[in-house]
Amino acid sequence: MNSIFYGYKRSDGKYGIRNHIALIPTVGCANEVAEAISDQVNGTAPLLHHQGCCQLAPDLEIVSRTLIGFGKNPNVSSTLIVSLGCESTSANMIADKIVQTGKHVEVINIQDLGGFNASVEKGIKLAKKMVEEDSSLKKKRADIDELTVGLKCGASDATSGLVSNPVVGLCTDFLVNNNATVITAETTEIMGAEHIFASRAISNDVANKICTIVESVELKTKTVGVDMRGSQPTPGNIAGGITTIEEKSLGAICKAGTSPIKSVLEYGEPPNENGLHLMDTPGSEMHVLPALAAAGAQLILFTTGRGAPQGFPIVPVIKICGNSTTCSKMSEHIDLDVSGVLSGKENLEATFEKLMKLIFLVASKKLTKSEISGYTKTMEIYTHGLTI
Repeated sequence: MNSIFYGYKRSDGKYGIRNHIALIPTVGCANEVAEAISDQVNGTAPLLHHQGCCQLAPDLEIVSRTLIGFGKNPNVSSTLIVSLGCESTSANMIADKIVQTGKHVEVINIQDLGGFNASVEKGIKLAKKMVEEDSSLKKKRADIDELTVGLKCGASDATSGLVSNPVVGLCTDFLVNNNATVITAETTEIMGAEHIFASRAISNDVANKICTIVESVELKTKTVGVDMRGSQPTPGNIAGGITTIEEKSLGAICKAGTSPIKSVLEYGEPPNENGLHLMDTPGSEMHVLPALAAAGAQLILFTTGRGAPQGFPIVPVIKICGNSTTCSKMSEHIDLDVSGVLSGKENLEATFEKLMKLIFLVASKKLTKSEISGYTKTMEIYTHGLTI
């Protein structure tokens, strides 16, 4: 099986599978400027969000870590940071951290420049220069151990746990066995199955952390006086044949294969070694995809039973579906139809090989359905506390 891809080697030694100029607002108030710049400059990717001000210190740390991670992601060649000027996040600190990777980073300040029009004009000039510089970069051969792959499931149904997640699980084990890095997430979707993940932890400390993050979610729901029903599983999950969060979790964890779990990561935290890692996130794709990108994933495998269309601005998202009806109705969003396993026309091994082939095609050049359609903009950074 092919185990190489062609990527852009960055100054820090990592390989990007795309070559984006990232436009990163440090606060939601700067979104319009970043988006207006992107509208005028091809090759740029705005990472729009609604955080960065009037938040407590722990949440500002999460936001800053995530924004830094966007700029450090190997799929980003250069970064333009768009600051309002009075936000709580520090544009200069974020820029300094990204510069440590050797990338070209510029900062514009809307208040210093005098408003929207002047900021867009300045940003367009800087972004165009970055695109001109970076568009001539050539791809180089890279081995599988240079890949970091994120895992996500969304709009799940009964076929997710039966087919698409097990297929991804085989890919996870193949990647890990070949020294790649895999990050699975969605704490709410291991609830009821956390003991299985804990049994696969490489240490008691990691096992205890797995149980702790699940207990924390359960405690949070109790403190607001409700249970999880109606939120997890979602109404769509239930309509698709999933009856309980435990049932959903037993299907969801199949994405992570059988490999040992090396660490529990904070939201947006990059792993410090290869292998399989669990990240503490909620289940919503608009919150999970940014966390995986910030942690350095160059590629995300996203299983869906009912048809989740969402991609991400700087990271290709491969949609895998085991529901033949969904694959037909939502074909413009599904990258790989694995429903043949459920019908008996294919086996898991053959479908796994198809997915691995697609992974390396996308890593080298092939665009995903969400990249082609541009269905990539909706995202949010998850925070824990109050906006004050």
